[in-house]
Amino acid sequence: MAARKIRWYVKAQAGVLLLPAGLCLIGEAITRRTIHTWAQSAQSSALIKEPGPWFWYGTFGLIAVVAGVGLMIESGLLRGYPGQKKQLPN
Repeated sequence: MAARKIRWYVKAQAGVLLLPAGLCLIGEAITRRTIHTWAQSAQSSALIKEPGPWFWYGTFGLIAVVAGVGLMIESGLLRGYPGQKKQLPN
């Protein structure tokens, strides 16, 4: 029984941590893509260096968001702690 609760807790916490981490990666990808576009339009590669692999930041960000939401749903985070009986108010 204790292993089940630990497994539930780890899945729930991993999902809670992956979701905002993925959103941060997506934001970073958008920022890098914007800098890349401005650098190309300004034709001033001496002032603004290559922003990096923005495509992969966005890809890994989307993977992290989907994995985080999936883990939260799978762990039953929306329903509460496993084995906990909800009582209706009288």
